[in-house]
Formats: sequence, C-alpha cells, structure tokens
Amino acid sequence: MLRRNDPAPVMLVNGDGLSNVVLCCEHAGRAIPAELGDLGLPMTERDRHIGWDIGAEGVARVLSGILDAPLVLQRYSRLVVDCNRPFAAPDAIPEVSDGTPVPGNANLDEVERRARFDAIHAPFHEALGGLLDRRMAQGGQSVLVAIHSFVPQLTGGAPRPWHLGALSNRDGRLALAFLDAFRVGNPDLVAAHNQPYEVDDLGDYTIPVHGERRGLPHVLVEIRHDGIAEASGQARWAGLIARALTEAMTRMELTK
Repeated sequence: MLRRNDPAPVMLVNGDGLSNVVLCCEHAGRAIPAELGDLGLPMTERDRHIGWDIGAEGVARVLSGILDAPLVLQRYSRLVVDCNRPFAAPDAIPEVSDGTPVPGNANLDEVERRARFDAIHAPFHEALGGLLDRRMAQGGQSVLVAIHSFVPQLTGGAPRPWHLGALSNRDGRLALAFLDAFRVGNPDLVAAHNQPYEVDDLGDYTIPVHGERRGLPHVLVEIRHDGIAEASGQARWAGLIARALTEAMTRMELTK
C-alpha cells in the first residue's frame, strides 16, 4: 500500500535515551498514502483534530528532550487508520469523524482495512513493542507514557472544561500519582482522571497491549489542544508534564 515516496509510518526519536520513561504519540502525523489521495476531504478538514492530535508531537518531542526519553512517533493521519484502536473497533478507520463523512473510508472491505493496518498500524506497534522488549531484556525499567491532545469541544457537544486528563484502565497507580502531582503544582488548571475519555480494550490499543500486558507502569496523557497549538505552549506543557511525571515516579520509586 505504501509507495517509495510515502513517509515511513514510524519514527524513533532519541532511541538511546536513558530515562525510564518511554514516550509514544500515536496521532502525531497527518500524512496520507499517495494511493489514497486526499480521502475525499479538503485540507481544511484534514487539518482539523479529526486528522491528528494537534500539538501532541511538539509536546512529546520537547518532553523527550527534557527527560532524555525515547519517543516513538506515528506519522499517518488517524483518518487513514487509527493507531490507538484495535482492528475490530468501528472507528479504527472512520467513515464519519466528528460529523464529517470521510468518502475515502466508505464501504471498505476487510482486505482493504487489513492492508492499512499491515502497512501503518503494525509497524508502529512493532517498533514500540520491540523497544520495550529490548529494554526489558537488558534489565531496565520502562514507564510507558502516551501523549495525546483533545479538542475543546466536539461538534454539537458541550465545552470540555479540563486542561489535562490522565487516563488508565486496570492499573491507575501512575495515572493517579501523576494527576495528584500535577494538581499540586498547577492549582489553576483543571485536571481529571479518565477525562475526556476512558481507556478500555475495545476502543484503545497502546495501553492495553503495551502497558497492561507487559505489567509496565503507564499513563495516557490528554492535553486540550488550544493550549499546545503553538511551539510556546508545547514547551510550557512539556515542562508541566515533566515535573509532575518526575514527582510521581519518585514517589513510586520508578526513577533510576
């Protein structure tokens, strides 16, 4: 499915980073394979939050530098395939996203869906899983932190008051410790557990597969994207997250 001039689906940043933290960003990119054209959408739609997590890559890159942490980035639009969804999830390849029909995703058969997963979803998770497994084999501790952003208000929905969410499912220890540290350090910001989304096995992939199954401490961090659309906001939020995460890991004795 991917041609020679299409970008690789995964990028590893600071792969030899010494931090216990391993960062990932499943919705970093907006690329679309040449074979799929523009999915039938104008640029104004593809650049909306339906196409990518606005600002998340910038935050993740700055955070990688602050912590000296490896970062695994996914470079394709989640309109092509959502790399934080299992194959069976209805919105893994959405026919409609936040009220916008996606013509290039309409009426795909299983072969077409599987081709996207094999070309984009699988390499990203193989890279992330391989990195975590190598670190485990070397006797190192890994703390998995996924960086996402969310829209301040979905079309027709209520405004979302949170500036940050810390998400988890079966194991909330790191999420709650991180959230507590963040609130103490930033009393003027609204932060909550499992907002504006929750992690589960049907609608999520990274935390269930790479965090829970490996028994690794983990948290999925959601940042409202109106605070991180620009580089200055990305730097600010990376600093806030780094401080709270470091404090939480120290409390849990997860630092070197």
